[in-house]
Amino acid sequence: MSQQDNFVGGFFAGAVVGGVVGGILGVLIASKVANNDATASEETFPKLGVKPNKSRKGQLRPPTEQSIELARRGLEDKIAQLNEAIDDVRQQLGGVNGAPKENIEKAIARDS
Repeated sequence: MSQQDNFVGGFFAGAVVGGVVGGILGVLIASKVANNDATASEETFPKLGVKPNKSRKGQLRPPTEQSIELARRGLEDKIAQLNEAIDDVRQQLGGVNGAPKENIEKAIARDS
């Protein structure tokens, strides 16, 4: 019984210490990420090549037609890539659970 009591006490102590250390690390990392995001938002967006629309006070302005069109084209390209990937996977898998349709039809005929 003594070992079990020590295990339970050690488990809870480890959970508390781990929670405190994890919380401190989370706060430190989050603050660094927030600082990096603030500086990165002023740079150009990597895939669209468009700078964010900011007014003098640092507030975002409504997007322009050009930026909306670039974003739409980028999304259409991504959707087309996803559709191609889905079609490839469907062709590779064939029928249900990867079994070709012929095998499924043979199994149904055999069971009947």
